[in-house]
Amino acid sequence: MNSPVFTGSGVALITPMQEDGSVNYKKLGELIEFQISNSTDALIICGTTGESKTLENEEHENVIKYSVEAASGRVPVIAGTGSNDTAYSVKLSKYAEKAGADALLLVTPYYNKATQKGLIKHFSAIASAADLPCILYNVPSRTGMNIETDTYQKLSEIENIVAVKEASGNISQIAQIAQSCDLSIYSGNDDQIVPIMSLGGIGVISVLANILPRETHAICRYMLDGEFQRAREMQLKYLNFINALFCEVNPIPVKTALNLMGMNVGPLRLPLCEMNEQNLQTLKLRMSELELI
Repeated sequence: MNSPVFTGSGVALITPMQEDGSVNYKKLGELIEFQISNSTDALIICGTTGESKTLENEEHENVIKYSVEAASGRVPVIAGTGSNDTAYSVKLSKYAEKAGADALLLVTPYYNKATQKGLIKHFSAIASAADLPCILYNVPSRTGMNIETDTYQKLSEIENIVAVKEASGNISQIAQIAQSCDLSIYSGNDDQIVPIMSLGGIGVISVLANILPRETHAICRYMLDGEFQRAREMQLKYLNFINALFCEVNPIPVKTALNLMGMNVGPLRLPLCEMNEQNLQTLKLRMSELELI
């Protein structure tokens, strides 16, 4: 197996905005410093949580470049460059490599989707265009399609396809991947860090870590060190809060939570909008239980 891009907790970082909706680069730098100083093991930039699909191309490139420079080699920077347009994903991946990103996160095509054969062609084209490790991102609830185990097996034969962020929620499928594929596995669901790492996963790409970076790192560290009971206790301690972070479409609750904590990360971009009042009260309750507000 190839050397992992990272082990532990990689934060799926939000993209902070000014009140006028433009990217707040000063705040992005502050968030990166907050993450690194609180033990986060990697930064995942311009993913789902980073509102990548509402970033213009120039913004997307600038956020990657700024993040690489701000991290300054202290932790790996993984750039979300996946798209449902293979040619655009190739272009963006080449840019990320030039900008100094350490790896790529590649979501499956969404809306137009693909056959399993099409997935192999799609990911192969991107992997061959950029000389960076590639992490496949499987999230059927968002994309409407699943990477099947046989497809993972074929893609794992490509040298720089090295890992998968598994957010299918299907533990049986993840066990099959662990059994039969030469790929590192990252949990794509914060409520499944311990279960997936118990099957051999090496970490998480986490929404929770935006709020609790040190604690998310600790869950992973305990699992990697074989302290399973301590990891289990922490996973269950934060379960209600994790559920609250997904009571509406991500990243609506996590960005709201950061603002409630006084982090001033700004508004969401449409079609994402402010939380409804009932869900907001639930989020506030779970945050108050953890003394976050």
